[in-house]
Amino acid sequence: MKKIINQPGDVVTQMVKGLASAHADILAQVPDTQVLYRTVETPNIVGIVSGGGSGHEPSHAGFVGKGMLSAAVSGEVFTSPTPDQIFEGIKAADNGAGVFLVIKNYTGDVMNFEIAQEFAEAEGIETAAIIVDDDIAMEDSTYTAGRRGIAGTVFMHKIIGYYADQGKSLTELADIAVKVNNNLKSIGLALSAATVPEVGKPGFDIAADEFEYGIGIHGEPGYRREKIKPASEMAAELIARLNEEFAWAEGNHYAVLVNGMGGTPLMELYLFWNDIHEQLTAAGLQIDFVKVGNLMTSLDMEGASLTLLKVPSEDAEWITALQAPVNTAAWG
Repeated sequence: MKKIINQPGDVVTQMVKGLASAHADILAQVPDTQVLYRTVETPNIVGIVSGGGSGHEPSHAGFVGKGMLSAAVSGEVFTSPTPDQIFEGIKAADNGAGVFLVIKNYTGDVMNFEIAQEFAEAEGIETAAIIVDDDIAMEDSTYTAGRRGIAGTVFMHKIIGYYADQGKSLTELADIAVKVNNNLKSIGLALSAATVPEVGKPGFDIAADEFEYGIGIHGEPGYRREKIKPASEMAAELIARLNEEFAWAEGNHYAVLVNGMGGTPLMELYLFWNDIHEQLTAAGLQIDFVKVGNLMTSLDMEGASLTLLKVPSEDAEWITALQAPVNTAAWG
């Protein structure tokens, strides 16, 4: 293992400190925690909190700032943050109008965020939550009952953050989040495994000439392993699986995220998007928003995921929400 670290056990605490000092104009750290919160004054609007295990950077702390998250909680690598840490995030995000939680569907995350909600309610802080389960690759997998939450969560951050800043209530945000989640689907692939610093070796073995469809962001198993093939054929498989879910029709409107898993060069991500774009437009879809980059990673894993958000005509403002400028470390 070769990594730019000090001691493996200190990676997360030192990373959080680094984020806070590098972006001190927009972020601050809750003392003695792994919680980062936005420093902009936002009175009387709903606070938005997300988080999970570290190793997915820039998710989630990279999206803390005006227009997106109010606070993010970083657990240890690939490990849910504890309820008390999440509660600190809720308190930091509370502006007097309640706090909305965006939770990826992993058993530990769901349990610990729900316990933190109970702490908050006992302190008089009203909360609501959405459990994002956008990964269509597997119905049940390691750490998960039901579908996993992966890169589509970033679109949820962006849309809910926009509506919170527009002054929507906790109930209104919950209704929007359910509809977004119902129209949000993702699927990924991996060419190599991630190496957790405290483990010191890749999380699974895969041959140099193989890749795997449907892998999870913690290295959970996918649904098929094959010999490496051209990007256009990989794109066709992901698109076919997404179409099984959406059953789209010509003229349907979509937002698209091509997400890198941490070890994939941007050259390859943009090449991959080029193939995806050609195939989606050939199917007659209207692509209203595109984002390409490393947004929900898996440490140094080589691979990518494809997220599609169907935008119903009555919800065209979702595109406005995705396009709206923000002040965060990582959205760009």
